[in-house]
Amino acid sequence: MDWRVRAIRGATTVSDNSIAAIREAVTELLDELESRNQLVPDDIISVTFSVTKDLDAIFPAAIARERPHWHNVPLLDVQQMHVEGSLQKCIRFLVHVNLPSHKTQVYHPYLRGAKNLRPDWNLTPIH
Repeated sequence: MDWRVRAIRGATTVSDNSIAAIREAVTELLDELESRNQLVPDDIISVTFSVTKDLDAIFPAAIARERPHWHNVPLLDVQQMHVEGSLQKCIRFLVHVNLPSHKTQVYHPYLRGAKNLRPDWNLTPIH
């Protein structure tokens, strides 16, 4: 079987800057990523999380690292560039994965208050 590297984007928001709220949102986002794309952690090359400047209670990568079979996934946290008027309390990710070359669609999970960031990417064909 032939494989190709794909990039998957996604985002969510949290209600407040607390460990519990961030943990809940990141878990929901990663659950959606895995289930809707039928991913297994061994197919994930790397994940970069970005958070808005108002979120600093916990690193999203620390939450991801606790997931079953994610111990070998390279993870990185960065702070999202601040743009006046942009969505607050937002966590984004960029995931690089190996997928079978015949897989032509990828689901980019945009949840909660981030649903409208990329409505065009809800289910996008890959060319």
